[in-house]
Amino acid sequence: MDSNKIHIETMIHKPIEKVWEAYTLPKHIMEWNHASEDWHSPKAENDLRPGGQFNYTMAAKDGSFSFDFSGIYDEVIVGKKISYTLGDNRKVDVYFSQQDGFVKVETLFEAEGTNSLDMQKNGWQAILDNFKKYTESSL
Repeated sequence: MDSNKIHIETMIHKPIEKVWEAYTLPKHIMEWNHASEDWHSPKAENDLRPGGQFNYTMAAKDGSFSFDFSGIYDEVIVGKKISYTLGDNRKVDVYFSQQDGFVKVETLFEAEGTNSLDMQKNGWQAILDNFKKYTESSL
């Protein structure tokens, strides 16, 4: 694996259709897309197709800070893979696979140069853990 790529994953006990829906529909993204309980995503737009754009506003609940997480889709294979390029040209691949009644969600992303690799991995993993928790409890 390339040294600037980070791998995270989770196993979700839901059908692939529900996992895909939770991962891709803005009404669901706004519910799980945060790394800690003091953050949220008050806005999510998603045009899920090659060349389509997404934009998720991520904000501190106290209003002290917010930023847009955005990019353009490179490849979309429904129920299997999403690849996109972030605004700073980093590449991200998300894989979905069914395994023994679970859906394995794996993300491989290029690290940015500001924060430590551990900080980036932990932050992205926390968001993926929130995705798992939301999907298993709400859908």
